[in-house]
Amino acid sequence: MKLTPFNRKGPWALFALIAAGALAFAPAAVFAAAAPPEVSTSGALFQGLLGLLMVLAALAAFFWFLRRFSPGQSAAQGVVKVIGGVMLGPRERLVVVEVGDTWLLLGIGGGQVNTLHTLPRPEGYTPGVQDALPALIPGFADKLKELLSKRQG
Repeated sequence: MKLTPFNRKGPWALFALIAAGALAFAPAAVFAAAAPPEVSTSGALFQGLLGLLMVLAALAAFFWFLRRFSPGQSAAQGVVKVIGGVMLGPRERLVVVEVGDTWLLLGIGGGQVNTLHTLPRPEGYTPGVQDALPALIPGFADKLKELLSKRQG
């Protein structure tokens, strides 16, 4: 004889009988309301894309704040200030460093730093004037515009 909830004895059998009777007499509207709603795939895709964009925007804002307000990037560099530099190769470069009133020309490359030349700080040097100097030199866009106007007319 196969055991089913209906031929068992005890409280579980009574529970099975009550549940079966309730399901048999339940109106069809109860089962219709229990059906899952239809899901729009385009709406779900848009919601996922919107969430991704919000996460990327939060990351971009975090990294911007990190770069803007990081403690290592203060305007006052202390005793040693980097005046300028130029890349000579993929791992070699020349850097001019100001220490007090002395400028050092350093050669950097191959895991080494060598002092190439030492000179006193120039008399008329002010950082603001040197930074404004590239604005006085015509840029690439101006040169290109000038050459195109010569070519056309």
